[in-house]
Amino acid sequence: MRRAASLRLRLTLIILGPLLVIAFASGLWQLETARRTATDVFDRSLLSAALAVYNDVTLSGGDALSPRTRGILADTSGGLVFYHVYAPDGVIVAGYATPPVGIPLAESEETGPAYFEATYLGRSVRGVRLQYRAEIEGFSGIFTTTVWQDQAVRNAFVRDLVLRALVSIGGLTACVALVVWFGVRIGLRPLLDLQAAIKQRSSDELSPIARPVPEEVRGIVETLNELFRQVSRSLTAQSEFISNAAHQLRNPIAGVLSLAEAVDAAPNEAEARRRSADLLVAARETADLTQKLLTMERAKAVSPEAFREHIDIAHCLEDWGPMLRANGRDDVAIEVDADCALGTVTADPTMLREALANLVDNALRHGGPDLSRIDIKAQRAPGCVRIGVADDGCGIPSDAIAAAKERFSQLSPASGSGLGLPIAAAIAEAHGGEIEIRSRDKGLEVTLMLPAPID
Repeated sequence: MRRAASLRLRLTLIILGPLLVIAFASGLWQLETARRTATDVFDRSLLSAALAVYNDVTLSGGDALSPRTRGILADTSGGLVFYHVYAPDGVIVAGYATPPVGIPLAESEETGPAYFEATYLGRSVRGVRLQYRAEIEGFSGIFTTTVWQDQAVRNAFVRDLVLRALVSIGGLTACVALVVWFGVRIGLRPLLDLQAAIKQRSSDELSPIARPVPEEVRGIVETLNELFRQVSRSLTAQSEFISNAAHQLRNPIAGVLSLAEAVDAAPNEAEARRRSADLLVAARETADLTQKLLTMERAKAVSPEAFREHIDIAHCLEDWGPMLRANGRDDVAIEVDADCALGTVTADPTMLREALANLVDNALRHGGPDLSRIDIKAQRAPGCVRIGVADDGCGIPSDAIAAAKERFSQLSPASGSGLGLPIAAAIAEAHGGEIEIRSRDKGLEVTLMLPAPID
């Protein structure tokens, strides 16, 4: 049998799976947020540095930068900032002589900050160009102040932000994973206790599980308790059958053994033949009792779902008529009357025939000396088919009908096993139907009622 994953592992994965997806999405979001934050922070710092340079150059005529501005350039957002200032004619006023490569061309009258990405001494940089109209040392026109910074500074800043976020998310996820794991273990503890309780059961202990269980497994426990009850009933019925069978077979077997010994001890051949005839009768009765015991148990073991054959009742009764008459007596007429419009029922034909044979045999055995006729009649009723077996014998009192349904019950001194009516009742119940016993003015009528599809 294929082994399934443990419930603890499945629950943990079901809970942690979405959490890991959320954590991964949060990491991506945090990375993008860190990039946007770094861009905003560093661009603002570059613009502040450019404005500081512009202010100092304007005031000093390009001769010097204030200590405050130099401090800004030396450590803006954690890194060195480069700068240069060009006059309208392209002459450098202040700053580094070598500008970055790849700065976009500016419109001649463009003012305001313009951010760019370029290359400076082989390294990627980010900068801002600030153009403004001014007059310095007799020069009047558009002056250009450009500041830039190595991209590695802001990349390190982004990495630091992302690393902190990932450590925070990872730690939180790990804590949640531990909480989920231990929570699932604690939550499944009632199931483990239930497993231990079931494991202690044996074939001798099939009482229902009465301990409190979580609502989620209450249905499973109820189903298991119902299974225990069914098994217990089955074992009780089996034990009862073995006990009854042993009791009922003991006397016939003893009689057969005594007759066999009598045949062996016969003084002459004629007496041996007479005793052999008695032995044959006893052996047949024992075989009949054994067969009926087996039929009784087979009828009780069959479930309605096993009946897959659709049979035509009228056609079956017509076919079974000769067999039922062959097992009768010469002085008793057995008549079969079935309406051709009865339709079909879902049943086991062998078991149904066995039920009718037992009812006919029961009438023959217990009908008394005045028995002369047995009528088998089938008719359609709402939702069912009724098959009645009626005789004109001595019948039984109405207050003895319940006792007649009991196994091994014999209401008359006639020979028999006392299983005819119980077998018919068991077969009817196995088909989802029942039997009805009705005492008439003269004789007895037993009716098999089988469920039939509604037309």
